[in-house]
Amino acid sequence: MRLANKVAIVTGGARGIGQAIALRLAKEGAHIAICDVQPSTDTVALIEEHGQAALALKVDITKESQVKEAVDEIMAKWGRIDVLVNNAGITRDNLLLRMKESDWDLVLDVNLKGAFLFSQAVLRPMIRARQGRIINIASVVGLMGNPGQTNYAASKAGLIGFTKSLAREVASRGITVNSIAPGFIASDMTDVLSEAQRKALMDQVPLGEIGLPEDVAAVAAFLASDDARYVTGQTVNVDGGLVMD
Repeated sequence: MRLANKVAIVTGGARGIGQAIALRLAKEGAHIAICDVQPSTDTVALIEEHGQAALALKVDITKESQVKEAVDEIMAKWGRIDVLVNNAGITRDNLLLRMKESDWDLVLDVNLKGAFLFSQAVLRPMIRARQGRIINIASVVGLMGNPGQTNYAASKAGLIGFTKSLAREVASRGITVNSIAPGFIASDMTDVLSEAQRKALMDQVPLGEIGLPEDVAAVAAFLASDDARYVTGQTVNVDGGLVMD
């Protein structure tokens, strides 16, 4: 129970990688606030099965007022925020020549501005407590690029730069900031791929298989814990060896 009695916020925690992270942090002993544009009572029930308290809040993370209201409600309920996982993200894929300005703006707003707003909102209670963990879910696409995803790659590369800069700003206050860059992870998107398409993906991965949301969650749990007290400003690839620095 490395996170016993801690309070963690997971944005986009209603499904997929976010849900897996929320459940793993709960298993480690944390109370969880799920902040999602479509919050899930199912996720709350699963967290409560681990014996932890849970809160599901409907939040548009691109709106400063909604983010502040959510953080205020979490502080009113538990009086502390120990961990923030900026997981919420979207894609609007297209070749750059065909990409709508609205699709560029939306991806940058959700994937990058949302992390900015939530990080800014939790910093005051974390600074007062002189401890905290901020974990940003980036992507290997932000490191290697991908055709048809210039907006997504820009947002995730920006998130990695954001991680490094914020880590330097708040290290003296006992707060660590790290990012995780998942590779090909099983999801609703990969579930609809044909066997040939899945094989083509797996052939790019040295470990020869698609990862699971729980693989990302395990790294998030480590970074959220005191086991990672001396780790900050880092990007941890969870990609089966797809990207090797």
